[in-house]
Amino acid sequence: MSRVIVAHPLTADAFAPYGDVLDVAGAADKIINAGLCGRYHDRAKLNFTDGRAGISLFDATPRALPYTLDLLERHPDGSQCFVPMHSKAWLVTVAPDDGGVPGMPVAFIVGAGQAVNLYRGTWHGVLTPLAAPGLFAVIDRIGPGANLEEYALADPYIVTADA
Repeated sequence: MSRVIVAHPLTADAFAPYGDVLDVAGAADKIINAGLCGRYHDRAKLNFTDGRAGISLFDATPRALPYTLDLLERHPDGSQCFVPMHSKAWLVTVAPDDGGVPGMPVAFIVGAGQAVNLYRGTWHGVLTPLAAPGLFAVIDRIGPGANLEEYALADPYIVTADA
């Protein structure tokens, strides 16, 4: 089995098993503010077992491709939405669940104007900006308990860019 993963541009169809892509593709659902603003309504399926939604700011150190993917995590009690506070591309890696551990990961390059919402329980790599600043608004569950499972990969993957 190859330990190289090629990151492809993010699309809603390819990302659908893992979460939502937030962007302004297509026509606005509603025009508001005296016709000066398009509202793209309800783009993420936030889901929590308990607690409430909160917004935190994350400031992550940029990484580079090729990237060594050696740690995956998931949040069983709540979805997690990453909204970049910049217009730089960044990397998101996700994996299906395979009997309580991550299955084969896939990787996506998230472009300018895109954000992602990871479904509750989705295995994913750590926040991976590819350029500074690494500033993100993160909407996720605020509540009791750890809500974090980590899985260190004994045999890491190398993530490269789509040619």
